[in-house]
Amino acid sequence: MSQCIAILATNGVEECELVEPRKALENAGFRTMVVSPVRGEIQAMEGDVTPASKIAVNATIGEAADLDFAGILLPGGTTNPDALRIDEAAIAFLRGFVAQEKPIASICHGAWTLIEAGGVKGRTLTSWPSLQTDLLNAGANWVDRETVVDGNLLTSRNPDDLPAFCAALVAQYRDKSA
Repeated sequence: MSQCIAILATNGVEECELVEPRKALENAGFRTMVVSPVRGEIQAMEGDVTPASKIAVNATIGEAADLDFAGILLPGGTTNPDALRIDEAAIAFLRGFVAQEKPIASICHGAWTLIEAGGVKGRTLTSWPSLQTDLLNAGANWVDRETVVDGNLLTSRNPDDLPAFCAALVAQYRDKSA
């Protein structure tokens, strides 16, 4: 399989929400690329206060803008999506996936970025519970479930849901490549 999935992230990303889905995709034969507004490495976190590993950035948003991706993964953490949702280039990059109806997977606070890109109105999804009001105000139907699939959109609540999220994520791309 030669499909490549973009992982949109920046400093403050929740480490396990990037690393575990990436590993699941790569173990299933897909390629991944960490795309970020910054070059070099991003600082992953365990929770919002404990620095974890540094994660190599494969391409900046500008470098990735002209590449053809099969879909995109939006990991959470609170500072990662909060920073991305005010980054015009990040939102423009994500809007491309929304407009093309490519597979989008979001976990935890990742939905904040998706709200800014106009990707939630009329959709049913889940997230970290504190995003419920934000998502409802943006026109989404929020539910409290481990994972939710609504067409090309896969969402999950938190790191505890990673086993189910990773299985659904791999299935999302296997279905597209079959």
